[in-house]
Formats: sequence, structure tokens, C-alpha cells
Amino acid sequence: MNTEPIEILMAEDNEDDVILIQEAFEAAKIINILNVVQDGEEAMAYLRKEGKYKSANRPGLVMLDINMPKKNGLEVLEEIKNDPDLKQIPVIMLTVSVREEDVIRAYSSGANTYVRKPVKFDEFRQIIGQFALYWTLVATIPKERV
Repeated sequence: MNTEPIEILMAEDNEDDVILIQEAFEAAKIINILNVVQDGEEAMAYLRKEGKYKSANRPGLVMLDINMPKKNGLEVLEEIKNDPDLKQIPVIMLTVSVREEDVIRAYSSGANTYVRKPVKFDEFRQIIGQFALYWTLVATIPKERV
């Protein structure tokens, strides 16, 4: 069981979803560092420590929305999993997409989990709380590149 907080990079362009996720983490009493970027290009800059992210820490977990501007979450997932320095980082797809081809592409590209965002607030909070508990207290996540 993990006891140390982990850093999470969340690529999400919907501010309401960001707030819901932050509230769900707080409600579950999960203490983590949640870094938020607005699009796929910014996510890759963060992960590669480019530009304003030069001093960013390596996240223990990446959460990606599929539908983002500039570069979508599936493209980001494929870049992460094809990069020897990043491929060990667990990636969670957290999206409204119900398209079966998105689910198949995500898992085929190396996603660790695919979670559909529920429409109802209470259901969304509950799912994020369960997700947070699993990924921060149960799962073992690599701390550094292997």
C-alpha cells in the first residue's frame, strides 16, 4: 500500500471537470499533487520538461481526456507509450467518449484504464473517489524510469 502522495498530471480542457476531480480527491481524503494542463501539446511539454515545465517533477500517473484541443488524448497516449523515458508511467483515459473504437484504441496503445465520465455529479464524484483510492493507495507505481 502506498502511503506517500503521488504527483498526477491531468490533461483536461474542461474546467468544471477539473474542479469535480479536485473535489472528489478532497472528499476521498486523498493527498496528492494534481498538476493540470489544458491540451495535449501542453501535456507532452510537461512530461518532456520543456519550456515553462523545465523544473516539473515526473508524475506518477497521467490522466488524459480524449477530446482536447491541439493534440487529443489518444495521440498523447501513443506518444507517451512510444517514448522510452515515459512509457512506464501509468496512463488513465478519463473521458466522456462512449465510442467502442476509442476504448479499443486506448487499450491497444497502452492505456492502463479507461474510465467514462458519468453525467451525474454524485456518480462522477464517487467514481473519481474510487479511482483515487485505487491508484494512490492500492496500486504500486514506478517512481522513476526503469
